[in-house]
Amino acid sequence: MLLPQWGQARPVSYGGGVTLMQKNDADSHSVHLHYSPTFRYSIGFKDEFWQREHWRFHGMQLNYLAKRWNRRASQANLYVKSGLGAIDSDRFNNALGGFVGMAADWENRRFFTSYANRLYDAGPVNQFFTQHARVGIAPYIGDYGDIHTWLMLQVDHQPEQSDPIVLTPLVRLFKHEYLTEIGVSEAGKLLMNLVIRF
Repeated sequence: MLLPQWGQARPVSYGGGVTLMQKNDADSHSVHLHYSPTFRYSIGFKDEFWQREHWRFHGMQLNYLAKRWNRRASQANLYVKSGLGAIDSDRFNNALGGFVGMAADWENRRFFTSYANRLYDAGPVNQFFTQHARVGIAPYIGDYGDIHTWLMLQVDHQPEQSDPIVLTPLVRLFKHEYLTEIGVSEAGKLLMNLVIRF
């Protein structure tokens, strides 16, 4: 296949791969370090801080590649994600909490689409549903080893928030094992993500 093998910040790597993901957006800051024993699943540690309610999740995350569709010039993936760990806030410490969700993506060398959701049970702190979708286009088609660029639009939806829909245009750059994203939402909130595969 002619596609770069990880144009997206994939939650499962190649067998034996280690991935570090750092994400910052208007709602949360997170660090996720995971190991993929096989190309089907990964297991790792996730630390995530939710800014508005001032609470933190830290625990284990399991990602599973449920299905992959490899075509001659495109690829699609369906993942199931789950996490279980401790919830800490100003009012509670070490309450049990977790999440479950799914993520799907499709891409070829020019276009990209993705959707992900998560149902969170943060113990006594909060219970909520969140989802986001992306569309993207590559302004040029790079060769293997080039810096690859994507122009994307992310739509976040959190039904319980006062502003439930947030639009964020962003730029994604990746080369070899490094991927970075930067964008600014319509409300002026910064999005900055970094992914490194080892």
